[in-house]
Amino acid sequence: MKFSVVTPSFRSSSWLKLCIASVADQEGVSFEHLVQDACSDDGTQDWLPRDSRVKACIEKDQGMYDAINRGLRRAAGEILSYLNADEQYLPGALAAVGEAFDREPGLDILLADSVVVDERGEFICCRKSLVPWALLAWTFVPMTTASLFFRRRVLDEFNLFFDTRWRGIGDVMWMRDALRLKLRIGVLRRYTSAFTETGDNLSLSAGFLRERELTVRMRPWWAQGFRWPLLQLHRARALFNGVYAQRPFTYSIYTREHPERRTDFFVAKPTAIWWQRHSQAKPA
Repeated sequence: MKFSVVTPSFRSSSWLKLCIASVADQEGVSFEHLVQDACSDDGTQDWLPRDSRVKACIEKDQGMYDAINRGLRRAAGEILSYLNADEQYLPGALAAVGEAFDREPGLDILLADSVVVDERGEFICCRKSLVPWALLAWTFVPMTTASLFFRRRVLDEFNLFFDTRWRGIGDVMWMRDALRLKLRIGVLRRYTSAFTETGDNLSLSAGFLRERELTVRMRPWWAQGFRWPLLQLHRARALFNGVYAQRPFTYSIYTREHPERRTDFFVAKPTAIWWQRHSQAKPA
């Protein structure tokens, strides 16, 4: 088994169907898709146990990161990832990631790029990853978890599971631990995933914002005192690595309007700015 994809789920039935479809049509690699559902009462249990494309486990958990850890412990793949119910893989994503790992056997973690879309699937912004620097990790962790992939040895040799004490920023703390352990991290400059801003995303919740404020207070003195120079360093690094640049492109995802097939969206004027809500992408 090449890949194991874990999806934590709770009351996200319509989005989960799109997520599953985006994994199921990946070609060129062997994979399993494990869905860890926390006893959803929104109709998910009416269809999920009978969906032959996934290995479903329906049980109570202690939050998203506990659900992810449970799925990872059941996983059999060589390369692991987690994809939230409101996220999707783009065509050819897993094959491209597998090739990148094959080219670099010493690589522990691979970060790729993501597209952020709205509820209709229309473009909001690009999110390109960088290898995080320990110097900047208290302030900037330039990645999206929808495009995070890692080898099984990260769990087997380093026991690097997600800290379940966190509700929304466990992935940031996980990456900081990976940097502390000096794991080898690489970047695949390719869009592998789409994140849907549904309005109910955990990363946009009040709880997430409270946790983020807590981590600000946890920063060492130098990260607090030199935040402005560190911000400029991060921006310069991102600019140098092309994070803010993107030519017109097309992405293909499942939508609630057409859950039976992918819909192509052409972006004429891409942007990396998340807070500026563009509506440039229209169904091709």
